[in-house]
Amino acid sequence: MFETLLNELANSPTQAWPVLIVRLGGAVVLCGLIGFERESQDRPAGLRTHMLVGLAASVYCMLMLELLDRAADYPDPVRVDPVRIIEAVTSGVAFLAAGMIIFASGKVRGLTTGASLWLSASVGLACGLGLWAIASLTTLLSLLIMRVVRAVEARAGFKEKDGED
Repeated sequence: MFETLLNELANSPTQAWPVLIVRLGGAVVLCGLIGFERESQDRPAGLRTHMLVGLAASVYCMLMLELLDRAADYPDPVRVDPVRIIEAVTSGVAFLAAGMIIFASGKVRGLTTGASLWLSASVGLACGLGLWAIASLTTLLSLLIMRVVRAVEARAGFKEKDGED
């Protein structure tokens, strides 16, 4: 048992634990802010969903960084394409977001919620890479778009369009 534990610790990440904790925590907090906005609007994908999407994207990104660090340890040359992880997260979350979009009574609903899930994945990827300026600015801009632009539209008398929620 002790030997198994030592083997697991030997397989520990190349990034420092505090860095991992901050990146994962950052993804949860920033994506949670986006999810909180959706939750406050009583939308189906709210706080927990956005937090989980962002956390998952961050984990996938950190796994990619680990694989890049360990590529030199393999006996055969390994082809490494970091863009593939971003493509995988993007397509996976797009599938999830598409499930939020429904067509009923001649109207499309859920587009904004689907877009916010997709956006949370990008914030999670930015957190996983430690790109805090991008993650924070993206979160701030998304909140402004979802809250402030909605208020401006309401004040201007714009009627809610199909697909916006």
